[in-house]
Amino acid sequence: MEKETSLQQKFDYTMVFILFLMAIVSCVALKSAQPTLPEKLQNINFIGLQLRWYVIGIIAVAGTMVLDFDRFKMISWYLYGFGMLLLLGLYFEIPGTTTTKGATSWYTIPGGTFQPSELMKIFMIIVLSKIIADHREKYPVNTVKDDFLLLGKIALTSLPPLYLLKEQPDMGMIMVYSAIVASLLIVSGIKWRIILSFLSVALLSISTVVYIYFAFPNFFHTYIMKEYQLNRFYGWLKPEEYSSGQGFQLLRSLLAIGSGELKGKGYQNSEVTLPEGHTDFIFAVFSEQFGFVGASIVISLFFLLIYRMIHTALESHDPFGSYLCAGVIGMITFQVFQNIGMTIGLLPITGLPLPFISYGGSSLATYMIAIGIVLNVRSRTKKFMFD
Repeated sequence: MEKETSLQQKFDYTMVFILFLMAIVSCVALKSAQPTLPEKLQNINFIGLQLRWYVIGIIAVAGTMVLDFDRFKMISWYLYGFGMLLLLGLYFEIPGTTTTKGATSWYTIPGGTFQPSELMKIFMIIVLSKIIADHREKYPVNTVKDDFLLLGKIALTSLPPLYLLKEQPDMGMIMVYSAIVASLLIVSGIKWRIILSFLSVALLSISTVVYIYFAFPNFFHTYIMKEYQLNRFYGWLKPEEYSSGQGFQLLRSLLAIGSGELKGKGYQNSEVTLPEGHTDFIFAVFSEQFGFVGASIVISLFFLLIYRMIHTALESHDPFGSYLCAGVIGMITFQVFQNIGMTIGLLPITGLPLPFISYGGSSLATYMIAIGIVLNVRSRTKKFMFD
């Protein structure tokens, strides 16, 4: 019996409501973080600025949903090329670039700064999704040769921006891009034995780097990892020994989260000062004031958001739409895991903000565009009777 189709375009109000709750959490956390910030940041209205970026993000979501997501295929390489031009501008340090904490990762724009690598994440998701979708359409029955061909296409597309990020340098963003690529590889249909082989090579490479560190320290410091990058690992592994330097923020974060206990100290009752409390360590500020209960609520919101995105990816009958969702899921999931992991000492500090909660301009706009893409896929997914 033939299935009847109903072109019901569905808007995911549940996902929008989750984002609304995250915006409330963000404003509460920013307001509560204000007294703990350094004196030079005390008079900045972070809530007003964050709400402004949320409004810009809502406009970006609306703009993203105007076009059918399938049209992104047609402009994917133009977007990728535009993103590469922005990254190349940073590489050559053209007028307007800004260097902060040793990284040339921003352009100065009216009203603030703009980080092009944030926008490039979206372009990477779109172009890699197109590559995988087109490849699977051309080779529906994949062989080992076809899988390696697809791997080659993905590598040739991913390596140029990764190299430019390394030159900035921005190791945190490199990790996010790698998570995007990894998430798309997992759903690309490439045989698992090939993926596991590459994973084995990666683990062997890490083991080799560790061996070089102990056997040839001079070579390691000169060609593999700079001193300041290595100090971050020291500050993570032995924060007490580096309490006045690289381990300072981690120790303060652990003190804030631990002192919050079960129910927290109460709204705006923070006692622990965190230099980056409104950005990278906003989770620690929120946990101190609202305790384990508040932290659990924040984590639950992310679980619900990711669940809704997975649901959209599985429901989509267009492979390109599913790949778009998978890339967004990989990006947001990794950043949440990394940010919360670094505040509790589980992972090294990388400077990645907590999506939708941390104060940020280009980063928040990027997350909203990503959500707009998922909502686009959801609203244009055809529903089939008996499906």
